[in-house]
Amino acid sequence: MPAYNIEIERNIWNDVYYPYIDLQTRLQILFGGSSSGKSVFIADRLVRDLLKGGRNYLGVRKTQRSIRQSQFSEVIRSINRFNCVGLFDVNWSVLTITCVNGQQALFTGLDDVEKIKSIVPQKGVITDIWIEEATQTTPDDFKQLKKRLRGRVGKGIIKRIMMSFNPILRSHWIYVTFFSGRFNDQDTLYHDDKLFILKTTYLDNRFLEQDDIENLEDETDEYYHSVYTLGNWGVLGDLVFRNWRVEDILRGVMYPTFDLFRNGLDFGFTNDPTAFNRSYYHRATRTIYVTHEYHERGVTNDVIAKDIKKIAGDDQVVCDSAEPKSIQELCNHGINAIGARKGKDSTIHGLQWLAQQAIVIDTSCTYTIAEFEQYHWKKNKDGKVLNEPADRDNHHIDELRYQYEDEMLTDTEESVEGVGESVAVEIDW
Repeated sequence: MPAYNIEIERNIWNDVYYPYIDLQTRLQILFGGSSSGKSVFIADRLVRDLLKGGRNYLGVRKTQRSIRQSQFSEVIRSINRFNCVGLFDVNWSVLTITCVNGQQALFTGLDDVEKIKSIVPQKGVITDIWIEEATQTTPDDFKQLKKRLRGRVGKGIIKRIMMSFNPILRSHWIYVTFFSGRFNDQDTLYHDDKLFILKTTYLDNRFLEQDDIENLEDETDEYYHSVYTLGNWGVLGDLVFRNWRVEDILRGVMYPTFDLFRNGLDFGFTNDPTAFNRSYYHRATRTIYVTHEYHERGVTNDVIAKDIKKIAGDDQVVCDSAEPKSIQELCNHGINAIGARKGKDSTIHGLQWLAQQAIVIDTSCTYTIAEFEQYHWKKNKDGKVLNEPADRDNHHIDELRYQYEDEMLTDTEESVEGVGESVAVEIDW
């Protein structure tokens, strides 16, 4: 099959990425602030590489369900931008994009290791792996993916791994492994024989709308401004939760013994996600096991009902009571939905109660994990920590509070006051 060297106009590319279209470095890390165009660049380059021939891509994220509306759709948009729709066959059911020359881009989640092992392109071998939202992955995920880059390739082709993400905390394994000792906040580029790191921000993306720019520049929270606006690795000393860990619950020995599950839902649509979790409470050890997660934007209540019905079944789902119409619509579609009580100071009391439990989160609940990693207390203009959490990226935490309102009421007044005192000590640090 011939290569298709169609002419791609220079003005499609952001200037900061254009020099690296043909970069052959084995590990390429593109990270930085929100809306910097890094994922768009990788998707554009993917399409160009497939057209040129000789390369097959594997696109992955931590979970399968998140790929369709992110990586996969981004590549479709690139194909449309290049005006070459007729040169690709797109299979939405198996998330495969095939060029007429036989080269392919295959997409899957890392939630099934065996699936990764069985993925083989129809022609040649996997030459490129794109890990989107790489901070959601583990070192073991990375090791498994490196093993997929095997087999003979054509002359002049170097196998590559690309990682794209917004940074989170400096304690993350990606920072410790690839950044520590070689990349500082003021740096934008690092390059040696095996590793390429490029840091970009919204200022590097000339395709942004003015309101997108204003939203990033108007961020007042110190941590979010540093991470999402400026693209720096974060440091958080004022986390709300330190009492949690991640485990493979669904494959563990305890999971079959769980009998009474709880379910919570926080509504969202365009800017905020609809967030759902299923959990189990082991009262004797005061341990919450978060077993399932649902996290989607732009979905209507009928779709939400259909999706969470597969997880919750006929079990009760405690929802954000601010949307009674949505709760009724869920009920009309077969969900046993009720509104949360909330009430005065329910947020802080709920957080205090959760902070007194041990919380175990399944490895598949990546958005829930991300919230627990970054949820922190606000500071005033003098830097003093306030007894008020930052009201952002807390949708799963909110609905987890809703799930356990009844349990909170059973605790004695003394235990509630004790929790408040212990949290206050932590805030003063």
